[in-house]
Amino acid sequence: MGLNERRKIKELQEITFPMRVKEIQEICGAPIPYEVDWDSLSDDMEGLNFIDNLSCHRLNMALRGICQDNLGKEAVREGLKKIKLKNVRDKGAMKMTFEGGVLEMHCAYALRTEGMFRDDAIRKLLLEKL
Repeated sequence: MGLNERRKIKELQEITFPMRVKEIQEICGAPIPYEVDWDSLSDDMEGLNFIDNLSCHRLNMALRGICQDNLGKEAVREGLKKIKLKNVRDKGAMKMTFEGGVLEMHCAYALRTEGMFRDDAIRKLLLEKL
């Protein structure tokens, strides 16, 4: 891992992800933490550059669709406890699960929009299991 990767990880850990947790709290009324597999991103600057837009932004868009009313907000607060993100190298390794209150997304961030789950897919999965 080079200096640029370390700087980007520090920025994500200290600025970007705390801001996204605060945004989730504004959407549903509870701060839902992220757990990021930093090792999977340590040598992938492209992935580091796109993780926020391809996972955090998409999730927040999905949550806005669910949290249109108090029932939706309550369901998210009670059902979603953690978001786990992992970087994978190719589309074949991508997966998204929601079990036991944990939304887990394995995305190929370096592939940009080809390596993400769209907000409608995230919303659909959450709605099925909340």
